[in-house]
Amino acid sequence: MPQQSSAQVTAAEISRIAGVTRATVSNWRRRYDDFPEPSGGAESSPLYDLETVRTWLASRGYASAASPAEELRTTLRLSTHSTSDGDDAGTADLLLLVLAAARRTPDQLTDAARLPDTDLAVRAERDAADVADAVPGGGGVRFADTDAAVLRALYVCVRDEGGQATLGVLAERELEDSAASGAYRTPPPLADLLARLLPDAPARVLDPACGSGALLEAAARRGAAELYGQDVLPVQARRSAVSLLLTAPPGTTVSVRAADSLRADAFPDLTADAVLCNPPFGDRDWGHDELAYDPRWAYGVPARAESELAWVQHSLAHLTPGGHAVLLLPPATAGRASGRRVRAELVRSGALRAVVALPVGASVPFHIGLQIWILQRPEPGGAERKSVLFVDTAESSAADAKTDARTGPRTRGGSRSASLDWARVTGRALDAWHAFATDPDAFEGEPGVARAVDVVDLLDETVDLTPTRLVRASRSEVDPAKLAAEADATRRNLVKAAKSLGRAAGYDDWDAAGSSAREWRTATAADLARGGALTLLRTTPEGSRGRGDDDGAGKGGREAGADAARPVFTGSDISRGSGPTGDPATVRTDTAPVIAAGDVLVRAVASGGGGAMALVVGEAEAGALLGPHVHLFRPDPARLDAWFLAGFLGAEDNIAGASTGSTVLNVSPGRLRVPLLPLEEQRRYGEAFRRVHELRAEAQRATRLAEETARLLAGGLTGGQLLPSSRETAADAAPVRGRGDDSPH
Repeated sequence: MPQQSSAQVTAAEISRIAGVTRATVSNWRRRYDDFPEPSGGAESSPLYDLETVRTWLASRGYASAASPAEELRTTLRLSTHSTSDGDDAGTADLLLLVLAAARRTPDQLTDAARLPDTDLAVRAERDAADVADAVPGGGGVRFADTDAAVLRALYVCVRDEGGQATLGVLAERELEDSAASGAYRTPPPLADLLARLLPDAPARVLDPACGSGALLEAAARRGAAELYGQDVLPVQARRSAVSLLLTAPPGTTVSVRAADSLRADAFPDLTADAVLCNPPFGDRDWGHDELAYDPRWAYGVPARAESELAWVQHSLAHLTPGGHAVLLLPPATAGRASGRRVRAELVRSGALRAVVALPVGASVPFHIGLQIWILQRPEPGGAERKSVLFVDTAESSAADAKTDARTGPRTRGGSRSASLDWARVTGRALDAWHAFATDPDAFEGEPGVARAVDVVDLLDETVDLTPTRLVRASRSEVDPAKLAAEADATRRNLVKAAKSLGRAAGYDDWDAAGSSAREWRTATAADLARGGALTLLRTTPEGSRGRGDDDGAGKGGREAGADAARPVFTGSDISRGSGPTGDPATVRTDTAPVIAAGDVLVRAVASGGGGAMALVVGEAEAGALLGPHVHLFRPDPARLDAWFLAGFLGAEDNIAGASTGSTVLNVSPGRLRVPLLPLEEQRRYGEAFRRVHELRAEAQRATRLAEETARLLAGGLTGGQLLPSSRETAADAAPVRGRGDDSPH
């Protein structure tokens, strides 16, 4: 047997490996004489030899709880890879190795993982050298014998879970430190929206602040053939290049550089068909003084506080005439006094085509509503642009809630939280933009949602381009009779919902467990899967080229075209308790699992807005595809009740015990635990969980209708469409009493 390097782990690490709580590990230490003795650390925080712990756990049936991704996470936490000159390289070199490993067959990866430590380090260096030219700064990678544990875990993770999943594990430490660096990944639904705002399928797309490459990945899904990216952080540039090479369709040109785009443009001669960018916000050290005479400032020199407007003009400078740029910007960019002159010139020249306001929580920073700016480089002799489109998706998302609320409670579990309904947000933005872009002069807009404002009306003393302010100006155009009818219909639905909520709350068939809480034996989902009680399924991202085969989900090799029209179940759908709303372009439709009635879906990420963690699929949702970041549990109905399974899988304590990370909590599905109960008793629990779901669904429905009714009434009163009733009210009939006296005033 080859010599395998080990490491020391804490009790907390042991709990993560075994899929149990820390209290359980403490209990093992007290109860079992054969529990491994500490091999280091202090008395208050002992350390244990990793391989000895794994051997002990295997003897107790716990070693299998850790997935390959979790093994890699644990090994990374315990190891530090350094370059040959002694500088800490973090995960940068390992990112390059992911790309190399993803191009190997499963057998080759298995053989590599079995090598002795020294041979494994040599093999990893050779693999990394094979792809060094494809990644910025990819040369000079060196691995030592002490890196063997990480290298072995990486090869196994790529083999079993794919290159993208492995890349995500390596990126976690970067994301945990992102609050200081300002490096955040654009959420996939938002990245897709930005890419879909581009017309057709542009051939060449540039992202001058590419970060992890999310926007360029979205552009590739829309058909872009040439992808160009630049980022000031070398590790981010390398991560972006690897991710794109893993996911982009074969034949796609990928070129990523590491440098400051504003100070040292890596593509000075590139003219792209489109630019997508989520630039850094509030950067006062962007090079204002040294770039004062830069030719890119065709619309005015940005003020020191206006780094965002520097990125806007940098993007426009890289476009072919008529090309589009879509940027995600903070709301202050639309109205800050220091940027008035540049904004005025962008409007006057016709370069600014639209501004779309997003709801709070769309992306970091989550406490403000960001904006999407759509720009187009003017064409010499092109048509005059007389208006700018403004869309308020935050308002439209709230307004549309009434439509969903009238459909009644869902047939599945799940609470509707503050998590965004990306299908509504995306639909509103795209519908308004496409209608406006097709014929700006004929665009009628929608009161309170979308409005085209004449250029001359925008060029005032402030040039305030805030969509909410400009869109609200059109609400006075709402027909009073129509608004009154809408408010009355919503109010009636609220009354019905309140009655339904009362009936759901009236169920009181709950009994106390006794003087103490009930205890039961449990099994992990991985154990249940091995025993055939359930099947665990996952999906493969669209364009994944991980291992050169189609085993991603192994669903019979279906033709992609046959499933291209199926909706996709996403993590956001589970959080909201909605139906499937995902875009089929985000998954490999030929291998993504087809969801069946009775399946239990669990979100793979346990952070970001709260909401339900699990739901039971009903007949209405059967046939949808499993989306990314969602785990599918398919129970054997003869052994497991679906509602019972969903109730315990989605329990707060269970999710916490099976999650890793700090900023982003990733759920390891095999570590989730389920009580071992007879089927009849499971069904009693399942019925109780179904009742809890109905209560939650009715409460959420009533809350939405109450908020919508209040919004319509308040808006109608303040907008002049509604009048207070002229009938005598109770307040009119009763005397108004003062504080402490019985005489009317």
